[in-house]
Amino acid sequence: MAGIPVSGTCDPRFAPLRDAFAANFHERGEPGGAIALMVDGRLVADLWGGFRDAARATPWVHDTLVNFFSVGKAFTSLTALRLVDRGLLDLDAPVARLWPDFARAGKEEITLRHILSHQAGLPAIRQPLTDTDLFNWNAMIRALENQEPWWQPGAAHGYHVNTFGFLAGEIVRRAAGETAGTLLRKEIAGPLAADVHIGLPSGEHRRCAEFLWPAVLQERPEGELSGDTLMKWNTYWNPPGISGADTVNTAAWRSAELPSTNGHGTARGIARIYAALAAGGSIGGVDILSPATLAAAVEEQSYGPDRVLDRESRFALGFQLPQPERPLGPNKAAFGHFGAGGSLGFCDPEARVAFGYVTNDMGPRWQNPRNKALLAAIYDSLAQP
Repeated sequence: MAGIPVSGTCDPRFAPLRDAFAANFHERGEPGGAIALMVDGRLVADLWGGFRDAARATPWVHDTLVNFFSVGKAFTSLTALRLVDRGLLDLDAPVARLWPDFARAGKEEITLRHILSHQAGLPAIRQPLTDTDLFNWNAMIRALENQEPWWQPGAAHGYHVNTFGFLAGEIVRRAAGETAGTLLRKEIAGPLAADVHIGLPSGEHRRCAEFLWPAVLQERPEGELSGDTLMKWNTYWNPPGISGADTVNTAAWRSAELPSTNGHGTARGIARIYAALAAGGSIGGVDILSPATLAAAVEEQSYGPDRVLDRESRFALGFQLPQPERPLGPNKAAFGHFGAGGSLGFCDPEARVAFGYVTNDMGPRWQNPRNKALLAAIYDSLAQP
């Protein structure tokens, strides 16, 4: 891998970041990816390298798009938070006031705050679903309407890996009359010229990198599943393709709006959105969130044992917060969201930093050596005179 070139631009001060990115290819098995770093709203590193395909025949280029999985949860959340800003949504009002059929099966008091902080008790759907249901928004919404919470809402939290986007997305659709993907394009990504998408137009599919999904990611437990075992399995595998297995590189996946998991974009686009958040919610005359709503959005909502992940997790409203096992640099006020494979978008307002990293490989999903090396290099670079 030593011969894989890295292209793009990098301020000399951030040479440690360029070196760490290059090392991802020849030391840490990176097949293809990109990074972008902004400081004080200025793009100081914009790098890409490797290959877009499993055959390693097509180089990654400056505008290559790739599925960044849960990095997109933060962008879906931003669409909801913008509606909070406009008075169209209330974080603490029962969702059923806006969405009456949601009140079924003990969900009468669930709020948007519960959903954005993974406390709603709806990480999985018990009813068996098919891949066809995955691409049928109404079928997914009906299944969630009928689903009983797996725990008392607000009494615990567990990562809503795939249902998060359907829940938040339906609330956005009902409040605004438009989908989360449409609002992202019209009110956030478009005005910022940020190349990120939830629901990728077919004309843009030609720019997509192939995501290298592993042959085997998880084996189904033996026997009939029930209780928490069923909940955890269905979180990832009901419908079967909901996490991306056998679907992530299809036109149907790329075109659909699956707001938890199928966001596509460039590292540069991710960093651009986080640069606005690092600056207090506005950059270059484009307002993303009011300072008050942004401050509320990054307050800790849930922290401790995660009912789905079987480890500790820490959430604000749609953002992941640093924790000792997975920091976002040295400063406590950083916030962002990781994605499967190690992709990452985050900002650190204290350091005035915004960062995006995308990859087309399902590397380690928790302690990922590639993004850890990149994070360390960012702060090493910032420490340079």
